[in-house]
Amino acid sequence: MSTLNLFYQEPDPDRWVPFDRYPRRLIRRLVRGAPRPGGQMMVFLNLVKGLDRIGVPYRINDFRHARQHPDELACIVGKPQVLFEREWANPVLFGASVFSHPVDCPDLFERYPVRRMLVPGEWMRRMCEPFYGDRVTAWPVGIDTDRWAPTGAPKTTDFLIYDKVRWDHDAYEASLIGPVRNELDRRGLTYTELRYGSYEPADLAQSLRQCRAVIFLCEHETQGIAYQQMLASGVPVLAWDRGGFWQDPSYYPDRVQFEPVSSVPYWDERCGITFEDSDSFGPALDAFVARLADESFAPRDYILENLTLEKSAQEYVDIARSVA
Repeated sequence: MSTLNLFYQEPDPDRWVPFDRYPRRLIRRLVRGAPRPGGQMMVFLNLVKGLDRIGVPYRINDFRHARQHPDELACIVGKPQVLFEREWANPVLFGASVFSHPVDCPDLFERYPVRRMLVPGEWMRRMCEPFYGDRVTAWPVGIDTDRWAPTGAPKTTDFLIYDKVRWDHDAYEASLIGPVRNELDRRGLTYTELRYGSYEPADLAQSLRQCRAVIFLCEHETQGIAYQQMLASGVPVLAWDRGGFWQDPSYYPDRVQFEPVSSVPYWDERCGITFEDSDSFGPALDAFVARLADESFAPRDYILENLTLEKSAQEYVDIARSVA
């Protein structure tokens, strides 16, 4: 296998009449500007960057080549409709931008020529294991450590509060986010805030240049590219890691009950400190501030050892070769 056959497309179905997706796409771009890449698209883009760095050639969305060479591996990075809406004769490496849970396609390996499915992290692999066994592998995409790097700019703010609470936000505003702000205010610690989905990448980069640390608030992450960009920037993280059940309301509690999950699935003591709830935030903040003063965190070192573009791309190539 000398050249990888990569496939990734965003879903964009017709809505009202056949082929109306094309003018709608143009209008969206004129009104909103270029679309911001989401987490799943970042998986594809960063994989391609990593392959470029390690010198592995690839084709992108060359469906004709795949049809003409049905013995070659098709690497369907995502999204699922690329697999579901086409007839594939090729063996398939599927992921890591897959569907949310195996209940969406319990007969995946029987219905489609999938040889291996990749998911972003270990707790998601465990969640899939009862359905798919050992045919699921955890693989995280790499972080662009050149783009996300310490700048040496003077730090003007103690904390960035990064709010990625996705469900029951009003309830968590009262029980978690508000108490976090109150504790920072009580101690005279300064902070700014970003809420997931309402900022540009440049806004996060600017915030990371200015803050000494991040308070990361998210129910759970399958990989967590944003907090890993923070770590790569040399900024330690105080992370809400509530554990417990996977909370996606499309599945929980009626269709799926899986635990434990994590907000920081790639992590060690160099990255920062975690806390479970507002009651444990104060003691965790004490320990965190003490370590900030001691300069004993080394978050970028963790990323450089584990999650570079080159390392993750090579792992992907090795997996593809093993199943080709």
